[in-house]
Amino acid sequence: MAKTFCIGDVHGGYKALMQCLKRSKFRYRTDKLICLGDICDGWPETSLCIEELLKIKNLVYTTGNHDIWLHNFFQSGLTPDIWTMQGGRATMKSYLEHMDLLLKHRGFFVDKKPYHVEDNKLFIHGGYVHGVPIEEQSEEFLTWDRNLWINRHNLDIKDFDEVYCGHTSIWRFSHKPIKYNRVWFMDTGGGYEGKLSMIDVNSKEIFQSDIVNSLYIGFSHR
Repeated sequence: MAKTFCIGDVHGGYKALMQCLKRSKFRYRTDKLICLGDICDGWPETSLCIEELLKIKNLVYTTGNHDIWLHNFFQSGLTPDIWTMQGGRATMKSYLEHMDLLLKHRGFFVDKKPYHVEDNKLFIHGGYVHGVPIEEQSEEFLTWDRNLWINRHNLDIKDFDEVYCGHTSIWRFSHKPIKYNRVWFMDTGGGYEGKLSMIDVNSKEIFQSDIVNSLYIGFSHR
């Protein structure tokens, strides 16, 4: 039976991504993977991460704030300081080392949205305002907001059965995804000194990488 998985912010950590896929026994042709955005920026293998995702038949990708910067770079060559100083340099370098993938991946984010709704579950990178139709909320808010985490003790989610979000790294608080009310927080520091996490949406079984900086010894991620 096909399974549905959700994975947090990868941030260029190809080795961590592969560990999660292998440890979950993910099946590329039958299972579904819902990514919560920020595949890029941080660790040095963004181009390999996107290339791996393209092998997955049932891939759902929600864009993150870092993905928007990479999309702008793909389309127009823009390299704002706010991007390059937050992991963008490592992403650009990964494509300089794999120039064939630069052209191949240019359209990766073109049709992607900052949210995905499935079986009354919301998958989102940043946050949202509950009670307001998701399609009426701005891309900037959906990719940048952190109020779900800030208000985690007082959440009163009624418009979705569950919400899965990334963006706000909780690795100093927990190395595993945690749930408050109906909201799962999935960014367990895969882009920093934590782990990359992946969850079976139905069984809630969690699969994780090793601590990611142990996979890239000697590399300064940001």
